[in-house]
Amino acid sequence: MNPPRILVDADACPVKEEIYKVAFRRQVPVTVVSNMRLRVPDHPLIARVTVTDGFEAADDWIAEAADPRAVVITADILLADRCLKAGASVIAPTGKPFTHASIGGAIATRAIMADLRAGGDAIGGPPPF
Repeated sequence: MNPPRILVDADACPVKEEIYKVAFRRQVPVTVVSNMRLRVPDHPLIARVTVTDGFEAADDWIAEAADPRAVVITADILLADRCLKAGASVIAPTGKPFTHASIGGAIATRAIMADLRAGGDAIGGPPPF
């Protein structure tokens, strides 16, 4: 049986130090994936993957690496959805798990908020003022 591993969407992850502590305590390998070179502990359990600066390159790498033995740490709802579909467990940096039952609502909320930020309303038209 393959051991679990942690994949970290690291560019904007505020809890990397906490992830390292858990990994060391539990002896779980961690792969830190980012668009830029980040400093990571010099430890055999920690691997760093620096992808190209292409849009979604880190997300694509993580989604392709996600499988049932992976625990993915990300705040990106669409990446969380892709990883859940690949069989991975997914946790937000806040510690809240993304699940098959919760991801649909999270995606819908994300879409509504994006629409509101763009100046429209949730129905699809501009605000009435």
